[in-house]
Amino acid sequence: MSATAKDKKDIAKGFQPLGERVFVTYTEEMERTAGGIYVPDSAKEKPQRGIVQAIGKKVESVKVGDQVLFDKYSGTKLRIDDEECLILKEEDILGVFTNAS
Repeated sequence: MSATAKDKKDIAKGFQPLGERVFVTYTEEMERTAGGIYVPDSAKEKPQRGIVQAIGKKVESVKVGDQVLFDKYSGTKLRIDDEECLILKEEDILGVFTNAS
């Protein structure tokens, strides 16, 4: 069961990353095969895209709400309220999507 956008904001409440760290939740991407079959979450890789939920005091290049791209092997994974999250170093963020909706 995945969290709604409001729930994802609540996940970050009470958690403050330190220094140059960024707290990210994964974006929900519905993946569909060419034949129109939806691929379940358990059968696909974790996305390399997420939404910034909180930032450390030394973070300068991203802000809360930004949609970011990161390497799939970077960061520290954790679960909060049954939602898989990620703590990244600012330098592990590869870029920010400027046209993200």
